[in-house]
Amino acid sequence: MARFGDAGERRLIEDFASFIRKDGIIGPGDDACIVDGGAVASTDIVTFERHFPDGMTYEQFGWYAAAVSFSDLAAMGARPTGILASLALPSDLDVQAAYDIMSGISQCAEYCGTGIAGGDTKTGPGVVCTTALGVMDERSPMLRSGARPGDVVAVTGPLGGPAAGFTSIGLGIPADAARESLYVPIPRVTEGIALASTGAVTSCMDLSDGLGTALNTLCSDSGVGIDVELSFIPKGPSVDEMSAASGKSLEDLLLGWGGEYELLFTADPERLEELYDSETEFHIIGMVNDSGSPFLLKDGKRTPILFGEYR
Repeated sequence: MARFGDAGERRLIEDFASFIRKDGIIGPGDDACIVDGGAVASTDIVTFERHFPDGMTYEQFGWYAAAVSFSDLAAMGARPTGILASLALPSDLDVQAAYDIMSGISQCAEYCGTGIAGGDTKTGPGVVCTTALGVMDERSPMLRSGARPGDVVAVTGPLGGPAAGFTSIGLGIPADAARESLYVPIPRVTEGIALASTGAVTSCMDLSDGLGTALNTLCSDSGVGIDVELSFIPKGPSVDEMSAASGKSLEDLLLGWGGEYELLFTADPERLEELYDSETEFHIIGMVNDSGSPFLLKDGKRTPILFGEYR
């Protein structure tokens, strides 16, 4: 019998989907679900062990715990209406740390235009689970399955900052802006609502698991291929510097690492003017084709884009 850690999260999710009873208007497989009645929901777990890099405060950890769930709503184009937060914290943890975590969750919720609707607390190993709730307000949800050959591929902002920030910690090199993007990711809720409102977006997902993983997932769910031009990918703070200092390639920092909370989307090229009119920042990085998988274009060479290592 395989062990949990050996199976990997991606395989487990695929296996679960093969035998669970599914429900909802939009069920498992997208960034968030939509249940009967129209409520949109997404849940996520963060842990002290895996999601608490050196230099992060407890308040920032709380913000992060909320941001990961709100980001999934953003990818659907949903407006947040609340968040549930459950904390399982070590019994010997200073109580102020618990207050700081909940304060961070509350601050992120306020940033997203809502508040904490409920939750739970228990003693435990240092785990926070959040469930973000939202509504579509008559917009059609943006799914992972609608990309079509000929569509443009775009992202809502620069990438690689969290990878650069994490790398800077390991090297002991100052990189304040990059570390801030790692510690305090911004859920692109406003952008998601604006993009969904145009009706021009054919598919969308957030980049919490990294650009490489997102591109592979979108290709699989939509049954398409994608070509991405490396030079078109906007770079976040300190990416070039940390690549040079660490010896890691730009490709690794831009595609192979998670912790990104921009949106990846595809859109009808005949409707780009509507996207520009939405006043949403975005950068076109490639095109959808019928190859069946994502490829990176660099210096005239075309190489497969692999799933990222960080999940």
